[in-house]
Order: sequence, then structure tokens, then C-alpha cells
Amino acid sequence: MALNGSYLSQEQFQCSICLDVFTNPSSTPCGHSFCMACITRYWDGSTVYQCPLCKKTFQNRPDLQINRTLREITDQFKFITDLDVKGKKKGAKGAEGSRSSELFHKLKKKLPKAAPKEIFNISSGALYQAFSAPGESNFPPGIATMDSSVPLLTAEGSPNNTSAHPPSVYPRTHPNGRRRFTVSGAAISHNYPLCDVHQRGIIMYCRSDQMCICPECEIEDHNDHDTVTVETEWMETKTQLRKSEEEIQEMISQRRRKIEEIKTSLSEVERAAEREMAGSVCLLSKLASAIERCQAELMEVMEMGRRAAENQAESMIRQLEREIEELLKRENALTELSKSDDHVHCVTTFSGLSRPPATKDWSGVSLNSDLRTAAVYRSLLATVEKFQEELKTAMETGFPVPVPETSLARTHHRGRKIQEYALDVTLDFNTAHPRLVLSEDLKIVWCGERHHHVPDNAERFDRVVCVLGREAITSGKHYWEVEVNGKTDWDLGVARQSVNRKGKIDYTPDNGFWFLSLRDRNKYAFRTETYTDVQMNLRPHKIGIFVDYEKGEVSFYNVEAKTHIYTFHDVFTENIYPFFSPCTNKSGKNDMPLIITPVHLTDRSVGVFN
Repeated sequence: MALNGSYLSQEQFQCSICLDVFTNPSSTPCGHSFCMACITRYWDGSTVYQCPLCKKTFQNRPDLQINRTLREITDQFKFITDLDVKGKKKGAKGAEGSRSSELFHKLKKKLPKAAPKEIFNISSGALYQAFSAPGESNFPPGIATMDSSVPLLTAEGSPNNTSAHPPSVYPRTHPNGRRRFTVSGAAISHNYPLCDVHQRGIIMYCRSDQMCICPECEIEDHNDHDTVTVETEWMETKTQLRKSEEEIQEMISQRRRKIEEIKTSLSEVERAAEREMAGSVCLLSKLASAIERCQAELMEVMEMGRRAAENQAESMIRQLEREIEELLKRENALTELSKSDDHVHCVTTFSGLSRPPATKDWSGVSLNSDLRTAAVYRSLLATVEKFQEELKTAMETGFPVPVPETSLARTHHRGRKIQEYALDVTLDFNTAHPRLVLSEDLKIVWCGERHHHVPDNAERFDRVVCVLGREAITSGKHYWEVEVNGKTDWDLGVARQSVNRKGKIDYTPDNGFWFLSLRDRNKYAFRTETYTDVQMNLRPHKIGIFVDYEKGEVSFYNVEAKTHIYTFHDVFTENIYPFFSPCTNKSGKNDMPLIITPVHLTDRSVGVFN
């Protein structure tokens, strides 16, 4: 049966095999549509696969899928037919078969909640879209009467009272002769952006391709994909957004508690230092004036320990405050996103905001409150006894034993000289491997989970996850420090300007690379012709790199232990650059970043190296 005054007829939705309205329609490669069950039974047991209508033969049995768009149109057609029959039986309000309240509420129940309600004019076949608030009319103005004089929307969305046919639903003919029914001029309350290709509202979201699309795009390019409305996707995304906000808030609370813990530990260190200083005064007061200098040096050692603890605490607090600042920014961004009505913007930007920024795991970090003076006291007691014996001997012989200068006094000058050559190193984005992520100040680098879209220029490394510094070293002496705490793998050093940056590279001094490597958390080595393994008693948390261009030296230091690790000796004939590689993150085991830290130089230098 054909709908009265409609463009649609039952023949257009009829399967040519069962001669009934489509049930789960599917389309063959030649363009004809049949019930999925009908065409499946038709081909079962056959060795030749033909279209029942045009008899086109397919080499292999086509892998058919349900045509969801045609199924939705067919279901709507069945529903309209149902309403038309019921409307005629009721005979209420004349031949036009106007909507009764009961029929409309049935129609309303058929449609998805929180989505446009599709309202069909039985007499004209027009499709209207409208949003109804509670207590408002269920139809747009002018449609409640459902007579033929209702103004319809044109394709441009403007009223047209003189049109002979409803423009809301109309067939479009393709060059291959098939007809497609589209909806245009829908009046909706949301201000959706328009598709650049079809000029239709972008109201759908393709989960398969993770992009917002219009209904035309869904039919043409995303027919077999998992698609939902933007509103539906946003409602699910908001749940994830709330979870992300809670995670960020918990991370902020943890770091604030850690700051208080560090401040408390620092107070304990200061009190312990004061107690031990007082104890050392009592102990050293037993010595004669000949060892007063030793007393002063011991006091200085303890003061250095306190300052080192203070510097460590300040550094940790600064890092925690930076992380809190980043987390607060992410929390504010998520809060603003949750308040936004721009669903497309929210859906497209949430994936980048849902992951917390790269932060340090502070669960096992604490301030070391041990001043390590117990061994000094034991040695001092032994020294006092020895001093008394030697003093007695000296008094008997008349020749005092000379007191040599300590190695500590000699190393102060060396450490300060190195730190005076501090170089403000920043990372060069144009050389960074596509998986590397750089901070805004170009001082921090870590390896991401995937490749980023970056220009493939000649300067960029494409095989090994590494990056160079922007500062060229052409002469003189230069020094910088890099924090490596928490990492299992890394490479640090310098590289020649002309090094090969594409494909597989042999990272040796002959090829222009001089650097120290860490692998598997405790295997240190230098990339010489035969690898030079390095044994370290103390695992470094910060590496110092010192370059003397004229002497051709590249030296490495454990900053906190104040010890020299290794020195390359070579001849530099061109510019060299700082070299950094955080290595791959190894599924989160090596996700901590490399951090270029400031070099601090005070009157009493803390950078002392042996």
C-alpha cells in the first residue's frame, strides 16, 4: 500500500524474494537489497552466486552486512504505515487523519530519549524534527493541526508555504539509477557546525574512526562503522571526565601531603644537626688547640649535610609544586570542558585532557635525615687517642707531626671551577624523534606511547628516540646537569653536528657520539669501539657533563656523590651539541623524564668532584 500524499510506497521497501517489507535488509555489490535471511537461504548450497534481480554473477560469495540506514528507513516506513491505518480507522478530524494524543505518545515512545523526535505528517509524508521541553506542545508551531496548509521547511531551512511538495524528505537520484531518501532543512535547537562537504549538521560521532560526522558522511563513508549521536558519546565521555577529575584531585592531595612530609623531615634534620653540632663541640673541646682546625672542618661537613638536605628538600618541593601547578591546570581544563555546550569540541579535546600529565611517582621518595656523622665520631675518638699518643711522642722528641691538607679542601676549588662553566641547555624540537614529548620550556623530555605528526626534516632522528640540545659548542669549557632519577634506561653526552640521523646508527666516538648509557637499571657503559662497562657503588640521580673543547675532553660526574665517572679524550673539529635519549618507556617501566636542571653555585660550592 502507498501512503496517502507520500513519496514512499511499499514496493520501494519490498524484498523481491519473500515479497514482503524488508527485515534486516542487506545490499549486494550490484546495489540490490534483500532480507538478510532471504539472500542467505538463496545462496546456501549454491556454487554460483548471482543477484536474484539482475543475475550478475560474483566470483566469491559476497560478505554481506546489514544495511543499517535502509533498516532504519524501513522500520520508520512500517511505523508510519501502522499510524496511517490506525488514523484512518479512528476517523478523527476528517480525511487528513490528524494525530491524536494517544498516537503521538506512542510515536514519542518509539523515539530515543534526549534526541530529536521525528514527527511524520501522514497526509504529506513530511519529516519534521523538533525538541519539546516538559510542559510544551509536542509539535512545532503550525504542525499541531496537521493539515495541508502547514508551512514546511525548505532545504535552506526557511518556511515555504507555496511549495507543492514537502522538501523535508525527497529522493535523490545517483548516476547508477538508485534512489536515496535524505532529510534536509531539519530545525533543531542545538547550534551544530556544518559539514564542509555536505553542509549538514555534524550530529553523529564515529567511534571506529574517532571523528564527528554528519548523517551524509555516515551513509557514504561510515556505513559499517560504530556510530552514535554526539550527545550520546558526550554523555558517556562525561562519566570518564568525572573519573579523571577525581584522579587529578587525588594526585594533588597526595603531593600536598608529600610536601608537608618533606617539610617535617627537614625540621627533624635541622634539629638533629643542631643536636649533633652541640655534641661535636663537647667532644672536640677535649682536644688541644692543635686540632681546632679539625673541629671547624667537622662542623663544616655537618653544615654541608644540612644544606644538602635543605637543597634536596627545596628541589623536591619545587618539583611537587610544578606538578601541582600542571595538575591544577589540567583540573581547570577538565572543569571548563565539563561546562561546555560545544559537544564536538568536548569530544575531540577530551582524549588529550583525560590522561594526567607526566608526573613522578613520589610514593617511595623521602628526605634522607641521616647526617652520616656516626662514623666520623668513631674515627674522631680513635684520632683523639692516637693524637694523645703522638702528642706524648712529639713532646718527648720535640718535633710535632705536620697536619696535611685534607682532600676535601682541595676538591672545593675543583668543583667550583667546573660549575662556573654552567651552560643553559635547551632541547631542539627539530631534532627530536617523533615519539619524544618535550616540555614547553624545552627542559624536560620523555618518550610517549605513539608517534606524533611532526615534519620529517633532515635534522630529525627517525630511528632512535633521542634529541639534541640547541646550544652549539664551538670552543671553551661548558657544564650542565641532567636528572635521571627513577629511569631504567637513558643515554647522555654530546654528538657531532654532522652525525647521521636517519636509519640504523652506530653510536661510537668514531661516528661522532660520546655518551654514557644506562640499561636495565644498573648496567652502565660507554659507547667505545668495545663497550666500556662502569661499576658504580652509588647509583647517580643526577649526571653532570663537562666539555673542554680545546682539550677534546667529555667528562661525566655523579653530582650528588661528587665523584668523577669517566672522561673521553678525542679531537673536536666541528660543532658539537648536547645529546639526550630517554630511551623507550618499556610499557611504563621507563616513563620518567630526563630533566635539565639548573646548576647552582654558592660561596661554598656544593658541586664537589673527586
